[in-house]
Amino acid sequence: MLRTLRSRLATAAGAAALAGTLLTLGPPAQAAVPDTIPLKITNNSGRGDALYVYNLGTQLSTGRQGWADANGTFHAWPAGGNPPTPAPDASIPGPAAGQSKTIRIPKFSGRVYFSYGQKIVFRLTTGGLVQPAVQNPSDPNRNILFNWSEYTLNDSGLWLNSTQVDMFSAPYAVGVQRSDGSTVSTGRLKPGGYNGFFAALRAQSGGWGNLIQTRPDGTVLRALSPLYGVETGALPRSVMDDYVDRVWQKYATTTLTVTPFADQPATKYFGRVAGGVMNFTNSAGAVVTSFQKPDADSVFGCHRLLDAPNDLVRGPISRTLCAGFNRSTLLSNPNQPDASSANFYRDAVTNHYARAIHERTADGKAYAFAFDDVGHHESLVHDGSPRQAYLTLDPFS
Repeated sequence: MLRTLRSRLATAAGAAALAGTLLTLGPPAQAAVPDTIPLKITNNSGRGDALYVYNLGTQLSTGRQGWADANGTFHAWPAGGNPPTPAPDASIPGPAAGQSKTIRIPKFSGRVYFSYGQKIVFRLTTGGLVQPAVQNPSDPNRNILFNWSEYTLNDSGLWLNSTQVDMFSAPYAVGVQRSDGSTVSTGRLKPGGYNGFFAALRAQSGGWGNLIQTRPDGTVLRALSPLYGVETGALPRSVMDDYVDRVWQKYATTTLTVTPFADQPATKYFGRVAGGVMNFTNSAGAVVTSFQKPDADSVFGCHRLLDAPNDLVRGPISRTLCAGFNRSTLLSNPNQPDASSANFYRDAVTNHYARAIHERTADGKAYAFAFDDVGHHESLVHDGSPRQAYLTLDPFS
C-alpha cells in the first residue's frame, strides 16, 4: 500500500537533498533539520471515541523499519513470522475531542495513522510490517474507522500530505510552520464535503457507489480507491475501456505531445499509435519508449501497462499519461500535462472518485490517485526548515 506514494515522496526528498548538496557553497544558510520535530495533533472530529495514533515507517539513517513513540524515539520491529505474528503495540493515546497533543516525529519515510474507538491491528511477517488492507474482507481492520497521512522528514526538510490514493475515510488536514513563522495547510474539506463525497459516489452510475464500505450496522467507514474497486470486482474492469479506446483511436492520426518537466520546456516527447501500440519519439525522431493500450487497473494504479520507473524518460512520460487518463484530458488537449484544472474530469468516462474528492476539498487539491501531483494538484505541504507540523482531525459533518 506504500508502493507509489511512498517512492514518490522519497524521490522528491532525495532529489532535494542532492540539489542542496550540489548548490551549497560556503557555510550553510540555516541550521540543519533537527533529528525530530514537533507534530501537533488537534482533534476537531467531534467524536467521543478514544483516539489512537501511530508513527510507523523506515528510519532514513539506517533503512530499518519500525515505529516511533511520542518522544520520537525509534524502535525497530522485531522479527516476524509466517503466518504473521502480532506487532508490538505502537499506539500513542491521542487527544480527546476538542483537545490537542504534541508528539515528535523523527527522520522517517512513513505514515502517521489514527483510529477511532479501536486500535489498529498490525502484524509482522518475515519481510516486515503488514499494512492494513481493508479491500480484503477478512482483514482484521475492515470494521475499524481509521486513516493516515504520509510524510518524509530528512536533512532537506519535511514533505507531509493528506492522501486518498488507497481510500477516502476519516477527514483531516495537514500543515507545516515554516522557518519564517508562517503556516501553510492543505487537505481540508469544504463544509458538507465528507457526506457530499459519499452521496456523489452513490449517485454516479456505473457501480461507483460499490466502493463504499460500511460496518454491519450501516456506519460508513470509507470508500476504496477505484484501483481496489477493480481488483475486488466492486467496479467493472471495463469501466475505462471506452475512453481508452477513443484515445488510442485519436492518436493513430494525431500526435500527443508530452512535456514532462515544467522547468525544461524544450524536453518534449511525441506519441503516435501504430499497430495498437503508442510509441513515443524524442525530438530527433528516435523511439524512446512504447505503451500497450492500458486497462482500468493500469490507469487507476498508474502501474502495470503504465509503469513509471524512476528514470528520466519512461517514468515522466508514463506519469503524465496516467494523470491524463484519470483526469480524462487526453482527448481535449493533445499537449500534456494540462496547466489548468478547468477541463479535468469533464468526460462521462473518468475517475469519478478523484473528481468527487477534488470538488470537495477547500483548496481543490488532493492525492486521489498516485500521480495527482502532475501539475501540482496534490495536497502536500513542504518546508526545508520546518518548525512544526500539524495534523488536524476534522468534523465528519
